[in-house]
Amino acid sequence: MRVLDTRALNRATLARQLLLDRADVPVLDAVAHLGGLQAQEPQEPFVGLWSRLRAFDPGVLSDLLTGRRVVRTHLMRRTVHLVTAEDALAWRARHDTMLRQRVLGTYRRELDGTDLDELATAGRAVMADGEPRSMAELTRALAPRWPTPGPRALGEMLIAALIPMAQLPPRGLWRTKAGVRNLPLSAWLGREVDPPAPKGCDPVGKALVHRYLAAFGPAASADLRAWCGLAGLPAAVAALREELVCFRDERGRELLDLPDAPRPDPDTPAPVRFLPAFDNAVLGYHDRGRIIDDAYRGLSVTGARVVLVDGRVAATWTLKADTVIVTPLRHLPRGDRTAVAEQGQALASFLSDNAGDRVQISEVTR
Repeated sequence: MRVLDTRALNRATLARQLLLDRADVPVLDAVAHLGGLQAQEPQEPFVGLWSRLRAFDPGVLSDLLTGRRVVRTHLMRRTVHLVTAEDALAWRARHDTMLRQRVLGTYRRELDGTDLDELATAGRAVMADGEPRSMAELTRALAPRWPTPGPRALGEMLIAALIPMAQLPPRGLWRTKAGVRNLPLSAWLGREVDPPAPKGCDPVGKALVHRYLAAFGPAASADLRAWCGLAGLPAAVAALREELVCFRDERGRELLDLPDAPRPDPDTPAPVRFLPAFDNAVLGYHDRGRIIDDAYRGLSVTGARVVLVDGRVAATWTLKADTVIVTPLRHLPRGDRTAVAEQGQALASFLSDNAGDRVQISEVTR
């Protein structure tokens, strides 16, 4: 079985994530290919797509949100993701059990003794009038019946797990600040969520395996689980195994992949790329060593925005007064520093609607 070293896996990841060459595809197609973008920070997906698409127009993504072609919803790993409407409806039921378990993992004591089916029915009754509500407004309507758990536990369980919800615009629109207003996915998209598959059949699981490998492979089963949060996909992997090819990484882990998916030469040059907070190119793996050193792994879960140099996390970046401020994690040779500055200027221009292109590269701090 062929062994793929870290650099080979890195270049495959960059190619699948549209980070090796910016893609010339429609925004909707890019969101679908990536299996969605993590989006609890509403403006971050715009940077993620700018780094991946040629001539990305943020207004197009805003139009897709208001046009109900893409939607913000709790899905993979119980985090807010920006996904296509079709994927939200098709995938949501397959995530139900995981979403409940993850909320209970945080609020088990508060929700002890609560009949979750009764809570879901009551929550749907409140939302049946078609009025968007904040979490506080929804829980306020239910608190007299369920006073013990507290509003936070009730709200998280209802909105992240029990009722498939969409976070409505204007939240998530370009250069717009807005609070979270929720509406059931079925009401917002005009169609019920696809029902769970019959027992013993897992078409959504198979689809998730295919889609994950197309955007993240080659990868181990543990990586797939880290991306979607679902523990019950071994049967889907087993059902597809004859359609997949297998490799091993340098640690001996089995890696699965689609036969015709791109696996570029490890020596393929990788351009500088600026990634937003919580980008799935980093978070979408159990073993993130293909793109970030273990010493900096904590950055991937604290919301740091990172810069890829030669395909690996080499700096963090922030925005202050329309200036992109880059903080290297290691010494950057002159050529890399120049490339970071050029890409930082382009990002500053994008984020300021072409009002400025200031970039500042700080000294190494660690």
